[in-house]
Parts: sequence; structure tokens; C-alpha cells
Amino acid sequence: MELLLIVAVLVAVVFLVSAAQRKKSGRGAHELDDAKADARQAIERLGGQIYNLTGTDTASKQALADASERYNAAGSQIEQSRTPVQARLAKQTALEGLYYIRAARLAMGMDPGPDIPTLEGQQTAGRVTENREIDFEGRTVAASPAPSSRTPNYFPGGRVAGRPVPAGWYSEPWWKPALVAGAWGVGSMLLFSAMFSGMAGVPYDAQAFEQGFDSGYDQGLEAGQDGGDYGDAGGGDYGGGDYGGSDFGAGGDFGGFDF
Repeated sequence: MELLLIVAVLVAVVFLVSAAQRKKSGRGAHELDDAKADARQAIERLGGQIYNLTGTDTASKQALADASERYNAAGSQIEQSRTPVQARLAKQTALEGLYYIRAARLAMGMDPGPDIPTLEGQQTAGRVTENREIDFEGRTVAASPAPSSRTPNYFPGGRVAGRPVPAGWYSEPWWKPALVAGAWGVGSMLLFSAMFSGMAGVPYDAQAFEQGFDSGYDQGLEAGQDGGDYGDAGGGDYGGGDYGGSDFGAGGDFGGFDF
């Protein structure tokens, strides 16, 4: 009798555990489907903008090229998404692309269009509020709050390899070597200090830049991202930042940088 009772209890426990696992699995699948659908809305919005715009100057053409790169990267990321976190990262990539679309429209004197959700780390990174031009390692690097033939490279603001890059227009994409390498070189702190020291709208000094963007935020995001590496999705980690260490691809040879 006691043996039968023990067997009955064990069967009941196994049944309850199995039911809980099925419920959890179903809830996780539903959350993933919702995150994917949300990401695809942003990706489709980005694709429609890309196909309907043609750049008229260097700044708008470059911004549209960056938007197209983000579109391709987001498409690859959403196809490889296996967790809600990964799907949300794909959405962030698409939102970055929409910021490049907005930049292209502004460069062409068009209405910027509807508001875009804020990117991860964007507000904290700050923005360029004045024209700056520095000599750095044998070349001139410029930053401006507005597009021009001198500053045709836009960045929407956020983290790159864990450190802040303010939103603005630049003479060259000086942050891209960190995208390729996944880490900043020795000269990056000097460039950041020379370019942004004392600029209103940029809340970081060189020491804060060298120490990283926000270690607490980084650690929390990395702990939450257990989905692994997307592999080569074509764009590198840019715009909203490196998303806790995922590698979305090298993005090519940007050349000309000595960090």
C-alpha cells in the first residue's frame, strides 16, 4: 500500500513538472512571436523608406547607404532570432536605420517624418552641439550638429564597443575601427578628449570615455542576453551600440584609421 502511494505521488509530481514546463515553453514561444512581429514592423517601415528615397548630395547619399546597411543587418538578425532578446536587438538595428533615414531627409531639406523611438544609450551619449575641427594623427577630423560636404557622416548617438559616441555629423566615421575590432584603440581617448572636451551636450570627459559607457548597464544587458552570437549580419554593432557584446559582422574594411 505504501509503495502504491509513493508511486502515485511521484506520478503526480512528474505530471505537474511537465505541465509547468509546457506552460513556460508556450509562454516563451508567444513572447518570441510578439517580439519578432514588433521587429518586423520596424524593418518593413525602414525598407519602405529606403526604396522611396534617393540621395541628392554626399550627406544624404551616405545616410541612405547606412540605412540600407542597417536594413540588411536587421533582416539577417530577425531570421536568426531564437529568443525575444535577439528579436528586440533586430528591432534596435532597424530603428538605427530609421534614424539614418531621418538624417537623409533633413540633409535634403525634407520633413524628417514621424518620431522614432529612442535607441539604447542614445540619450546618455549626448550630441554634437557646435562645430569642432581637430588635428589628430596627421589628419583633420571634424564634427558638426548639421550635415555639410565637410561632415557627411551621420551617427544617431549611442554606444560603440561599450563607449559613448555622440549624435552628430562627422568628417569621417571615426568610431568604425572599434566596430571592426570590437574594442577601442589607444588613441580613441585622445580623439574623444580633443573633439568633445567642454562641449555642451556631451556629458563625458576623456576619463569617463576610457572607463566605458555605463558598466552597470553593460553588465545587466550582457547577463540578460543569453541568445548567443548572431554571427555575420553585415553591419557591425552600431547606432544603439554593441548590445552587450553580440557581433553582427565586421562590416568591411574602413581603412585610413590609425588607432
